[in-house]
Amino acid sequence: MLASADAAYALGELAALGRTIANPHLLIGPFVRREAVLSSRIEGTQADIADLYAYEAGQMVFPQGAAAHAVDDVREVANYVAALEYGLTRLQSLPVSLRLIRELHERLMHGVRGEHATPGEFRRSQNWIGRPGCSLNGAEYVPPPPDEMLAALDAFEKYLHREDPQPRLVRLAFIHQQFEAIHPFLDGNGRIGRLLLSLLLVEWGLLPLPLLYLSAYFERQRQTYYDLLWAVNACGDWRSWVLFFLRGVAEQAQDAGARAKRLQDLQAEWRARIARERAPALTLSLIDDLFQSPVITIPQVAKLLNVTYHSAQRHVARLLQAGILIPGADQPSGKSFIAHAIVEITTI
Repeated sequence: MLASADAAYALGELAALGRTIANPHLLIGPFVRREAVLSSRIEGTQADIADLYAYEAGQMVFPQGAAAHAVDDVREVANYVAALEYGLTRLQSLPVSLRLIRELHERLMHGVRGEHATPGEFRRSQNWIGRPGCSLNGAEYVPPPPDEMLAALDAFEKYLHREDPQPRLVRLAFIHQQFEAIHPFLDGNGRIGRLLLSLLLVEWGLLPLPLLYLSAYFERQRQTYYDLLWAVNACGDWRSWVLFFLRGVAEQAQDAGARAKRLQDLQAEWRARIARERAPALTLSLIDDLFQSPVITIPQVAKLLNVTYHSAQRHVARLLQAGILIPGADQPSGKSFIAHAIVEITTI
């Protein structure tokens, strides 16, 4: 299948890039957060990556009377980041499995809307998919009832660990569709299903690090994404779904490679700029930290560098003078500073 070969080639190039980057872990943070924003957006959230960075920096202040959904949107995206980071660490001791899936779901749903939907537990009642407010009779798709769902999940887990003659990217397409069809949770199924793709790419050795995320592709073609997922259930049209999925892998692998190179070039440019000014090594270290947290405050810098508040001010001042940081909006919790170029590269 030509589409499979194209996707595998693009993914291979991205994997090679990931292995050549001197410190690729510094570039993972922006990729993870971009995926969190887009995967959550498919489900209807409105938070953007700047909101997420501000929230993580403690600078996301919700005005009194702010709509509950605005607060939950940002928290849901932050939970996605936490769940994905947890999953990547957990892979060191536990393979992708039903147990890991439940653990991821518990972290994804903690403290946000849907928390009532038994976080970390597979559903024990019937759910359905359709327009907001529709009844079971008007549903567009009805997943298997709980007893059949458990049997389907057992088969799903066995397939995760079974050898298969199909190319692994084709298997990923199968796995994603089947998880969505089983719909084992009362809420959060789509996000968990997309999160699993990132974890399996790493677990199967297709990527050395989580550099590929498909939510940008799925979000751009949201209706087609849903139509093809459900067409498999309705009429067994696996071919259209798999081709769509493989095109997404190829497109997003190329996009991720381009963004990774831009981030890598930006890091090298900033380090060279500061080195020419004979700045202390800690200022160079702060540049690296910005790729994890592009929105920072003086107290955070002091903690990151293990220095005094006044010393942290001096490091930030150097980056302001070099044009690497710009002042953010003043908040009741203090003044923030933004590495705008990083946010721009990772903006949708």
